[in-house]
Amino acid sequence: MQNGVRPMKNCPLFYILKNKRWVWAALAGLCFLSCILNLCFGAVSFSLDEMWNALFHSSVEKTSSRIILYTRLPRLLGSLIAGAALAAAGAVIQHVLDNPLASPHVIGVNAGAGFMVVFSSLLMPFSVWAAPIAAFLGAFFTSMLVVGISRHAGASRTTFILSGIALSSIFSAGTDTLLLLYPNSLNGYTDFRIGGFSGLTLQKLFPGALLIFLALFLLFFLTTQMDILALGEDTAQALGLNTRKLRMVLLLLASILAGASISFAGLLGFVGLIVPHMMRKWFGNESKRLLGASILGGAVLLSMCDLIARTLFRPYELPVGIVMALGGGPFFLWLIFHKRGGRSRG
Repeated sequence: MQNGVRPMKNCPLFYILKNKRWVWAALAGLCFLSCILNLCFGAVSFSLDEMWNALFHSSVEKTSSRIILYTRLPRLLGSLIAGAALAAAGAVIQHVLDNPLASPHVIGVNAGAGFMVVFSSLLMPFSVWAAPIAAFLGAFFTSMLVVGISRHAGASRTTFILSGIALSSIFSAGTDTLLLLYPNSLNGYTDFRIGGFSGLTLQKLFPGALLIFLALFLLFFLTTQMDILALGEDTAQALGLNTRKLRMVLLLLASILAGASISFAGLLGFVGLIVPHMMRKWFGNESKRLLGASILGGAVLLSMCDLIARTLFRPYELPVGIVMALGGGPFFLWLIFHKRGGRSRG
């Protein structure tokens, strides 16, 4: 210690952040706090007693109960589930592509899923399952295209990102074309394009949430294989791992996560980029811990951003996608400079 300045490593906050148990506890605490705040605050605020009674004791005829049960609770569940799914999808995609700059938003998966959602709305406008299944197909097809193009052109990290940007532009143009030709194909497309949870109901949430829980359940059975894959292509194959098949399965599950969340949350960006990167700083690259931390961190981030979007200018509210873009854009630029164009692994 020099000039009375204590080294950073002796700071209690530094110790807390380096201790994984404290980080787990902090994430869980923030998630619980976010749930309480999201239910209590909005255009109309409620006390803890009013919130508790509305959830468990009050009649649904009361205004407070209707607001909390039919507006805020579905919105809270949607933000938690979508945040967890997008963060997990980002962690898997970064792992498969070995690229810390990759995420569903960056490599065009969101745009592909969004195009298929609009297309499915033309064919089956009243089906609750059409949007999540179509979004998955669009996300998976885009993932395969990115991988195929990058391998053909030379599988550098820059190629992955540029391929994703190109495909994102193509699918976005396709979506705009469909909306121009069939303007009633997707009511509220502006909200869908920006991303948000306004008007979300439990009925709309259920199909996507079911697919997300299924994909997360399957992912945790593959964490050991993911750790082996991280050892390198040659080492993984020497240990008997079918790397090509595993990458395909992982991209399939990541596409389900991203597509299902997009089906009810819209084209939210940056969750799958920010959260896995930050969790990797604390938990390293061990797949099970990273995946679990990303799920919890994504739920916290998106639910907190939705709270900010609803309360910052209340009674008016911003789409949560705007809040994510305002925070995620600068983070992405910082990450590019920090990684020096993506040449070093995060």
